[in-house]
Amino acid sequence: MELPQLPELMGLSLLLGLLALMATAAVARGWLRAEEETSSRTAGQKANGLPLDKSLRSKKQKQHQRVRKEKPQQHNFTHRLLAAALKSHSGNISCMDFSSNGKYLATCADDRTVRIWSTKDFLQREHRSMRANVELDHATLVRFSPDCRAFIVWLANGDTLRVFKMTKREDGGYTFTATPEDFPKKHKAPVINIGIADTGKFIMTASSDTTILIWNLKGHVLSTINTNQMNNTHAAISPCSRFVASCGFTPDVKVWEVCFGKKGDFQEVVRAFELKGHSAAVHFFAFSNDSRRMASVSKDGTWKLWDTDVEYKKQQDPYLLRTGCFEEASTMPCRLALSPDAQVLALASGSSIHLYNTRRGEKEECFEQVHGECITDLSFDITGRLLASCGDRAVRLFHNTPGHRAVVEEMQGLLKRASNESTRQRLQQQLTQAQEALRSLGALKK
Repeated sequence: MELPQLPELMGLSLLLGLLALMATAAVARGWLRAEEETSSRTAGQKANGLPLDKSLRSKKQKQHQRVRKEKPQQHNFTHRLLAAALKSHSGNISCMDFSSNGKYLATCADDRTVRIWSTKDFLQREHRSMRANVELDHATLVRFSPDCRAFIVWLANGDTLRVFKMTKREDGGYTFTATPEDFPKKHKAPVINIGIADTGKFIMTASSDTTILIWNLKGHVLSTINTNQMNNTHAAISPCSRFVASCGFTPDVKVWEVCFGKKGDFQEVVRAFELKGHSAAVHFFAFSNDSRRMASVSKDGTWKLWDTDVEYKKQQDPYLLRTGCFEEASTMPCRLALSPDAQVLALASGSSIHLYNTRRGEKEECFEQVHGECITDLSFDITGRLLASCGDRAVRLFHNTPGHRAVVEEMQGLLKRASNESTRQRLQQQLTQAQEALRSLGALKK
C-alpha cells in the first residue's frame, strides 16, 4: 500500500486551518459591530431619557405629529360685529347666493358639495345645513332659481352648467337631484359668473374673454354678446331682470337690455347705456335691489355710485352721485357688494373688508384678515342687516352697522319735513328700531 507524501499532507492541513481562521475572524468582527451599534443606540436613548422599549414608538408618534401639523388649520377671526361663522365645508368656498325668499344661503366649495343653510339659524348657536353632492366634480359658482325650488352650478372640470332640483321631504329637509343632462359646452375661456333672471326667462354665463351667453332654461343659447372689453372681470343680471352688465379692461361698465315679447318669447339683446367716468379698468360692479342704483370700483383707486333710473331710449345717461377713494383697488383686484337700499358699499381686497356710507362717502367700518385666503365672494342678505363673506372654509356674517346709521340719518331728516302725525309716528318707529339695533351692538354714536 502506497502512502501520500508528507509535504502534500502538511500543505492541505495549513490551507484548511487558514480558511477556518478567516471564518472565525469574520464572525467575530460582525459580532463586535453589532455590539457597538447596540451600545451606541442604548447610550443615545439613555441620554435622551427614553425607555429602551419605547424608542420606536416615540419615533412613530413624532411622524404622526408632523402629518397633523401639515393639515390646514381653520382660520380664526373675532370682531365685535361678527354675527356668525358657518363652518361645515371641508374645502375652500368659492361662491354663495341668498335665495330670493330670504330663507336660504347656498355655498359651494372644492370639497365636491353644495351646502344649503337656513338663514333663521344665523344668529343661533347651531347652524344647520343640507348637503348636495356634486358627483365626480366640484362647483365654482352657484345660483338659486327664482322659485327657490332649484339651483344651478358651474362645474370646475366639466366646464358647463348643471341643474339641481330641490324636493321637500316629509321631515322638512330636501332631496337634491341633478337633471339627467348638463348644458352643452360653449365657452372657450374660464367662466367668471353665472346668473338666473328673477323672471325665470333666461340664464346668463360670462367668461373671462369677451363672451356673455344668454340661455333659455332648457340649455339652448338665445344670444351671444361680445363685450369688446379685451377681457371680462365681472358680469351680472340686474335684479329687475331687464339688464345684463359687464366690466373689464376698459374704464366703463356696459349695460344691455334683454328683450322679450308680450308672450314671453325672446326677441333680442340691445345696448342700453354705459357707466363712464373711471380712468382705468373696472374690477367689479353691483346693482341695488331695485336696479335704480349701481356701484363700481376701478383700478384708478376710486369707487362710484350711479343713478341708473334713466330713460336710456331717449339717450339719457346715468347720473354720477358719489365718488369715493379706495387706494387698494389700484394695486390688487377688488370685489364689492351694494346693500339692497344702496346706503352701504362693502369693498373687499385681499382678505379685508371696508364698509362705506354712500351718502357721505365715508368709511365707517374695516375688518382686517377676515379669512385665511383672499375673499372670493361678498354679499348682503335681502334685509341688508347682514353682510356675508367667504374665502376659506367658512362663511362669516357681519352686522351692518353703517346700514342702521344710514337709516337713523334718513329718518331724522324725514322727521323734520313730515307734514302729518301718522307719517311722523311711522318714521319715529323706524328711527327707534335702528337706534335700538345700534345700541344692542354697542355701536350707537353719542
